[in-house]
Amino acid sequence: MRRILIVGATSAIAEATARLFAARGDALCLVGRDAARLATIAADLAVRGAVRTATATLDVTDYAAHEGVIDQAERELGGLDTVLIAHGTLSDQNDCENSVDALRREYDINALSVMALLTPIANRFAKQGFGDIAVISSVAGDRGRMSNYVYGSAKAAVTAFLSGLRQRLQKSGVNVLTIKPGFVDTPMTKDFPKGALWAQPDAVAQGIVKAIDKRRSVVYLPWFWSLIMLVIRNVPEFVFKRVKL
Repeated sequence: MRRILIVGATSAIAEATARLFAARGDALCLVGRDAARLATIAADLAVRGAVRTATATLDVTDYAAHEGVIDQAERELGGLDTVLIAHGTLSDQNDCENSVDALRREYDINALSVMALLTPIANRFAKQGFGDIAVISSVAGDRGRMSNYVYGSAKAAVTAFLSGLRQRLQKSGVNVLTIKPGFVDTPMTKDFPKGALWAQPDAVAQGIVKAIDKRRSVVYLPWFWSLIMLVIRNVPEFVFKRVKL
């Protein structure tokens, strides 16, 4: 049985992943901003087989509250061995280009709050000598593109942070997984036209659970995004800067 803390638990991908954990009889602490929504999800997970469920509200940019929420999760579940960080926003690129406040807000949510949460979690797991940390980054972090370079650069920062954290913790028996989804059909992307490259949250969730179980380091979901991003990363800069992406 895993004892799992999920931050950003009301997101479509996180909820789909939690359902898979619940079906296996794991214990889950769900963290997010919407208390009512968290309670609804927790009740559903209990029906699906979760051995224990708990909830906690958190504004991820309230850094002073992070330790308290982690403490609560440990108390409610009798310890922690797995953390999934899944919160984030899809930045409005135009707003961020024209407003430093908007830029800072997006970095605060998509990058700094993730790193802030990971710091005490990593220290606790290192001390206990085991654990799995999984964080949803994005393929957007593999190379900056004019259409979303604020979001992409925030995710790139998370990806680099996780790479160093993984190297630091590997001797402590703690695995760090970087999850890089491509296009996923969620409420956050409801206004985007969909096509063949789009995945459903349930499919991404299956890939996340499998990667955590196998203690992978990095996973692209669906898998073909590893090939797509390999090509994009290797387009010469003099060509890339003339392409509208």
